[in-house]
Amino acid sequence: MESSLEKKQRVNLLMDCYCDLLTDKQQDYLTLYYEEDLSLAEIAEDLNVSRNAVYDNLKRAVASLEDYESKLHLLEKHVQRMDLIKRIEDEQNTSREQLDDYLEMLKRI
Repeated sequence: MESSLEKKQRVNLLMDCYCDLLTDKQQDYLTLYYEEDLSLAEIAEDLNVSRNAVYDNLKRAVASLEDYESKLHLLEKHVQRMDLIKRIEDEQNTSREQLDDYLEMLKRI
């Protein structure tokens, strides 16, 4: 089960990948909640809407982000690239053949 911190981190990463595909309203809600760390009540007060409206908009916006990721896999590919780069950096005695293998993996991602 995903903790709230893990969910927040995932949403922030998804926002980095797909924020421009969301409506301005969705971007605003996500930014206020996930980046500025405002509560539902604070957002509702700031935007003059109900707390339930904030919750519903956040839920739809996150669902949109997850939908984009399920189709485009930008975050998944980014994580794969970063893991591979870390493996390369961590291996002190990497042979030329191993480096070539890593480069080929990067090209496939």
